[in-house]
Amino acid sequence: MAIIDELRTPLYFAAGTADLAVQQAKKVPGLIEQLAAEAPARIDAVRKTDPKAVQEKVSTQAKEAQATVQSKLAEVVGSLDTDLKKLGETCQDLALRGVGVAAEYAVKAREKYEEVAAHGEEAVKAWRGEVAEEITEIAVVVEPEPEAEAEAEPEAKQDDEPAKPARKAAARKAPAKKTAVAAEKE
Repeated sequence: MAIIDELRTPLYFAAGTADLAVQQAKKVPGLIEQLAAEAPARIDAVRKTDPKAVQEKVSTQAKEAQATVQSKLAEVVGSLDTDLKKLGETCQDLALRGVGVAAEYAVKAREKYEEVAAHGEEAVKAWRGEVAEEITEIAVVVEPEPEAEAEAEPEAKQDDEPAKPARKAAARKAPAKKTAVAAEKE
């Protein structure tokens, strides 16, 4: 049974991914309408912008970034320890941290994979109509057995009244069978 579950999980993952993609795709028309409403104002703002002002602003930002990078590089080069033993230990420490982070991400990825697979399983059940079938099964389990009611009532009453509850119970079970047959047809 575990092998079957291992084979179903990737399929449920794919179904869950597809279902989540559909949910996100439903949001696209609203985003397009929003962009269409905002586009004229943005285009006008770009047309009214002075190219020289933009060029000056970009060059100022580039000079600041260059100065920052140069100062950080000088700081790093100045602080480098020439002791190779310490540098080797630092490299080893960083490698071990990297392995720990990779293991942590692997665990998180597995958890997310199982979460999407569970979502896919629920989506597949909803597509098949199995969710309604499970509710019907729960209702049948909760209802008392008609034979138990029929046996208990003849002891209390000896007339034809035990037949009426049995008919009601049979009527209750009929929709459950129809639901199961309808689910199988799909």
